[in-house]
Amino acid sequence: MKNIFNLFDFQQKVNYKTEVLAGLTVALALVPEAVAFAMIAGLSPLTGLYAAFVMGLVTSILGGRPGMISGATGAVAVVIVALALSHGVEYVFAAVILAGIFQIIAGVLRLGKLIRLVPQSVIFGFVNGLAIIIFMSQLDQFKFVNEAGEMVWMTGNSLYILLGLVLLTILIIWGLPKITKVVPASLAAILAIFGLVVFLGIDTRTVGDIASINGGFPPFHIPMIPVNLETFMVVLPYAAIVAGVGLIESLLTLNIVDEITETRGRSNKECVAQGTANIMSGFFSGMGGCAMIGQSLINVSSGARARLSGIVASISLLMFIMFGADIIELLPMAALTGVMIMVAIGTFEWASLRTFRRMPKSDVLVMVLVTLVTVFLHNLALAVLVGVIISALVFAWDNAKMIRARKRMDDLGVKHYEIYGPLFFGSVQAFNDKFDVLGDPEKVIIDFSESRIVDMSGIEAVNRLTERYHKQGKKLHLRHLSTDCRKLLSNAEAIIDVNILEDPTYKVVVDRF
Repeated sequence: MKNIFNLFDFQQKVNYKTEVLAGLTVALALVPEAVAFAMIAGLSPLTGLYAAFVMGLVTSILGGRPGMISGATGAVAVVIVALALSHGVEYVFAAVILAGIFQIIAGVLRLGKLIRLVPQSVIFGFVNGLAIIIFMSQLDQFKFVNEAGEMVWMTGNSLYILLGLVLLTILIIWGLPKITKVVPASLAAILAIFGLVVFLGIDTRTVGDIASINGGFPPFHIPMIPVNLETFMVVLPYAAIVAGVGLIESLLTLNIVDEITETRGRSNKECVAQGTANIMSGFFSGMGGCAMIGQSLINVSSGARARLSGIVASISLLMFIMFGADIIELLPMAALTGVMIMVAIGTFEWASLRTFRRMPKSDVLVMVLVTLVTVFLHNLALAVLVGVIISALVFAWDNAKMIRARKRMDDLGVKHYEIYGPLFFGSVQAFNDKFDVLGDPEKVIIDFSESRIVDMSGIEAVNRLTERYHKQGKKLHLRHLSTDCRKLLSNAEAIIDVNILEDPTYKVVVDRF
């Protein structure tokens, strides 16, 4: 048994009571979320619940981040809704399976490390936008469908009862940890509101009013679709987007949990786990999914740090579906709404607001833009991509202005250019402007000891400069260039003079494929 635990990276010191209680809390919170996301995608509630069970169980066992919760998510639901409406649920299952294959390939190729390229400003914007989405999604609980089929705000006693129960839930979650931490505050709040509603007979909306969650074990099912190129081309774009969105949201959630727990997860292992879970989800009648930042924060804030809480949450969810649907359907939505509102408050990076005057304007712009894209387009992958691109362009622009040249003449009439700063595609023009080819003496030395040639654009700039001096019949010496730089300067071999003993050991970034 010990070997099995070590195989799955279980921590040897586990607070079993905390893990179990945290898992139960997460399971209760997963029910309305999974149902809601399935309905957003135009699928049956059980499709979302089955996905939550399979995704949660597989990633809890195989994932690279203990304590992180996966399941059916809104990010995936928004992607597959068009496929579900146009081609049906069988195509959704196929797309989820193909997305899982893509994610496993990404993990095997160790592409998970690319998440390191996401700047902190993008993470702040992503987290803040996600917190706003979580909060806004809870506002639907304060609406109902009128006789005309329109969604309108509640009024009168029903609104006051719902508000009171939500506020009481928030108060319990906020205040209980100040008294005791024996029971997770979220679970205590759910049970307290449930007992209050049942014993006092309070008329309020319950989980059962949304949809029935009664079902059996997820049935194994091979997607019934034509196996041909046309079908593949229909499924491919949706699968690629689901894979990308799932990995981005999962790896960002992994980073956030890492910061909270002050530990480090394994991104590539998580990619493989997410892919495996999506493949299993597609074969077991699930809509697929990825890591869930809200439920992960509930789990971590409840004290969970091991894999056991995620396993308990998944198995508990399955037990709810198979045996406890009648009881779970009685849970007041007010309690779950209060829990999710507190998750939204805890998710939002309030510290980011205090850094507005201290952060560079470009970082503030990126953070705000990513937040807006996340909130209004509900496209997390696009939001992160936009943020990374803008951050990269700002970085390139700032570094392009950093290149400098100190000029001096020695006693022998040789002109020296001492270059400072990186030479890359963005700084090539500024680099070229530093030299006076026509006015320089017959012998010129360029010293790169305080500079680095970063890419092929920098190599080409140096190569062209040597040609310009050569056409004027002047001798140009390049010093402190690395060996690979000199090999690439094929047109300047006769006039390169490099002090090999002082060559740096860095390598030029070159595409050799």
